[in-house]
Amino acid sequence: MPAPPARVLVVDDHPIVRWGLDKLFAAEDDLAVAGEAATADEALQLMGAETFDLVLLDIGLKQGSGLDLIGQIRAQYDDLPVLVLSMYQERFYAERVLRAGAQGFVTKQGDPRAVVEAIRRVLGGDLYVSDALADELVLRAVEGPDGGGPAVEHLSDREAEVVRFIGGGLTTREIAGELNLSVKTIESYRANVKRKLGLKSGAELARFAYDWSSRSMGVEAG
Repeated sequence: MPAPPARVLVVDDHPIVRWGLDKLFAAEDDLAVAGEAATADEALQLMGAETFDLVLLDIGLKQGSGLDLIGQIRAQYDDLPVLVLSMYQERFYAERVLRAGAQGFVTKQGDPRAVVEAIRRVLGGDLYVSDALADELVLRAVEGPDGGGPAVEHLSDREAEVVRFIGGGLTTREIAGELNLSVKTIESYRANVKRKLGLKSGAELARFAYDWSSRSMGVEAG
């Protein structure tokens, strides 16, 4: 008698992505979408009510932080593997999500078969990154905007999240709402980022955040 398919919880705020993954897994005998969530809170509620073999999540959620969610999963469900599926380029985020406790990173821009391969590798107990990144032997961090300044690797995960939101055009108040933090706290993170990256003004921070977000998604900043 064949083993039942692995139960995957998909956490992504784009319905078309969830639909596409459901169709992709339907062609695989060993994988099945057993739950879908659009937010971190929804995902945690499902994990509390049902059993899953793997969580496939995006770090760019509209409500809550994917990086925070990885930490919450690690704290509550230590043996539950997490694989990140993101539109952001691997070299910009892979090391950060692995450090947060995920078991792998795969990009949405790649071959859909890579997602299936990554899930199977992680379910088998391995870490997963692309062959290209694995061949580099290290997960390289992002350089500063001038190519020789302080690296984004010096930012905390929360500071990096704030930079990502700034790059997306969100105001301080909007970022506070997204992360469920106070405006004062977000202002403190902004100040820390400017200090660590040697940026002198809010305008320089906005420009850096836009350039970094564009490059992390493979878009050439203008």
